[in-house]
Amino acid sequence: MAGASLHLNCTTVLASLQENQTRVQLPEKTTNSRVLLLGGTGRVGGSTAIALSKLCPDLRIIVGGRNREKGAANVAKLGENSEFAEVNIDNVKSLEAALNDVDLVVHTAGPFQQAEKCTVLEAAIETKTAYLDVCDDTTYAWRAKSFLEKAVSANVPAITTGGIYPGVSNVMAAELVRVARSESKGKPERLRFCYYTAGTGGAGPTILATSFLLLGEEVVAYNKGEKIKLKPYSGMLNIDFGKGIGKRDVYLLNLPEVRSAHEILGVPTVSARFGTAPFFWNWGMEIMTKLLPMEFLRDRSKVQELVQLFDPVVRAMDGITGERVSMRVDLECSDGRDTVGIFSHRRLSVSVGYSTAAFALAILEGSTQPGVWFPEEPEGIAIEGRDILLKRAAQGTINFIMNNPHGRWKRIQRSSDWGYTYEVLTDTERWI
Repeated sequence: MAGASLHLNCTTVLASLQENQTRVQLPEKTTNSRVLLLGGTGRVGGSTAIALSKLCPDLRIIVGGRNREKGAANVAKLGENSEFAEVNIDNVKSLEAALNDVDLVVHTAGPFQQAEKCTVLEAAIETKTAYLDVCDDTTYAWRAKSFLEKAVSANVPAITTGGIYPGVSNVMAAELVRVARSESKGKPERLRFCYYTAGTGGAGPTILATSFLLLGEEVVAYNKGEKIKLKPYSGMLNIDFGKGIGKRDVYLLNLPEVRSAHEILGVPTVSARFGTAPFFWNWGMEIMTKLLPMEFLRDRSKVQELVQLFDPVVRAMDGITGERVSMRVDLECSDGRDTVGIFSHRRLSVSVGYSTAAFALAILEGSTQPGVWFPEEPEGIAIEGRDILLKRAAQGTINFIMNNPHGRWKRIQRSSDWGYTYEVLTDTERWI
């Protein structure tokens, strides 16, 4: 695949995968690997466990968490090749004991915002256990990256930010950039990540807490190579996410793939935006950034109180809005070559499981080298392994397109580019 474009959509390669998952045959030495899912009683961890059990039934899945009752219920769904382990991720001894005889630990116990240590990664390195997390926090991700040399010395392969977004979106961006460099005379100049999730996407209070905590962080973006800081949930754009999703408003957020894509892929202008539904949730998020001090929104205990307050209302609305999810990654090159990747699914709670499982299987298959890597790094996911990772992650999608020319997308008005409609933005916001 190294020399060719990746052209995937839900009507061709993925059609046969919509309902019938393709089973994965792992290398013989890893066929019966033991995988510990921390946060396994939560929505993301539970979804990942189900996806792994369907993709690779021979895996031994250990559901790790604090709630034995929920753990038992999850194990009952997974079947005889699973078990529950009571684990406290804040206790080093509890962690290291749980990691004994485990081949891979998948850390889904968020939120990762404002976490002060990478205790699970440190325990994984200490016990020489392969590691994957679904971190969506910039500070945590780069703290994890700082353990690169220790992981190399311990011969431990590890991936941080390996979920759906960030995660699959990083791999999509890496492929857009790789193909552009191999087929275009121009240089990649601008990369935009845009995400949409209806309500909480079925992910419950964790994604709500994550969203609130991100409102307490200045947005880091890059403009022509210069690092800039912007207000959270500002710079609204109206994005066409295509089939099954349509046009949605998205807003700037501080997400880890911005820095990693800028530094690793070498793209000078990078930003990330997120939006939700119904539309008044976006208005509410904007109002929170204006009325609540950043110190309040950075306080995990106070944010948890907010979550408890809003959660019943949000859950009620989730039943109406559904849990559709979409990612759109746009790349613009200096010679005018503009390409897009789109990934949309009806249910985030399902898609996040297959996305995370795709990374877990790549590690078990030996695609990841010792060290701590971001998904777009070839040491994390080998270039030749990106195709199969994206196919596995995209099971059940309603739309999956890679390296589609922007020319196929209708421009909305003269003041827009790439199919975007702008609100009144500053020059900097308009560029990124």
